[in-house]
Amino acid sequence: MCLFCKIVNNEIPSNVIAEDENFIAFHDINPKAPVHVLAIPKIHVDSFNEVSGEMMAGMTQFIQKVAVELKLDKSGYRVITNIGEDGGQEVKHLHFHILGGAKLKWEHFSDADTKGHF
Repeated sequence: MCLFCKIVNNEIPSNVIAEDENFIAFHDINPKAPVHVLAIPKIHVDSFNEVSGEMMAGMTQFIQKVAVELKLDKSGYRVITNIGEDGGQEVKHLHFHILGGAKLKWEHFSDADTKGHF
């Protein structure tokens, strides 16, 4: 069972922000912004490559509600999902990073290894 499935099953504690019957959002343990929350489906899906349109429709509405709950909807926020090794996916369970609380920069590509990719 993956790390996020254990969080869904309450086997690992998390700081939950919002939850409904299909999704849960909790604070990232390694925040990259003043507000850094992860939103995941409660059903295991490996990555964005495997998610259904129906689940994404629900996830979109859930993330929007989380943004309102966190008071990010007016000032702005970023939603990111990483797919696969090159995309930086560390946990093989679909998850979306919701980042905000400051004017966000886009510096993480400065150290990317582009050799052989372009």
